[in-house]
Amino acid sequence: MKSLFSLFVAASFSLVACGQGNPPASPAATAKQTLDNGATVTVSYGQPSVKGRTIGDNLEPMSGKVWRAGANKATVFETDKDLTIEGQALKAGKYGFFVIVGDNDAWTFIFNKTWDQWGAYSYKESDDVARIPAKTEKGTFSEKLTYTIDKNGKMTINWGDKQASVMIK
Repeated sequence: MKSLFSLFVAASFSLVACGQGNPPASPAATAKQTLDNGATVTVSYGQPSVKGRTIGDNLEPMSGKVWRAGANKATVFETDKDLTIEGQALKAGKYGFFVIVGDNDAWTFIFNKTWDQWGAYSYKESDDVARIPAKTEKGTFSEKLTYTIDKNGKMTINWGDKQASVMIK
């Protein structure tokens, strides 16, 4: 009986030790800003790292394919007030946020009414609320996918040497 108890205790410590392993490869991250117009915008995403891979080759986004704009669950864009993004209306609420890269490395930001989903596996174009062309340029290299939102409403995605942004009002 004593040895059975010792085995139980040892197994319990092993399980606890395994649970305290390395941090997730793509930890949860958030960008949040209250804009000059009083709207609060929040982007919640999984933050992958480049790790020597090549974006568009063996790392998303891939040309012509919808990307969850992060890792793990779909990226969520949330606003507490109605907005316009590059002139297109977006009602207050939560949205799945996706990106598609087209010809000449042009990025399109997609706001989809289905925000609670895993990745882009169940993404449906018919649920899109807005598709907005982003301004793209070569940026300073960012090892981790990073979203920034400034008070003036510029939302930027930095990923590898890519940078894409839109203006939110």
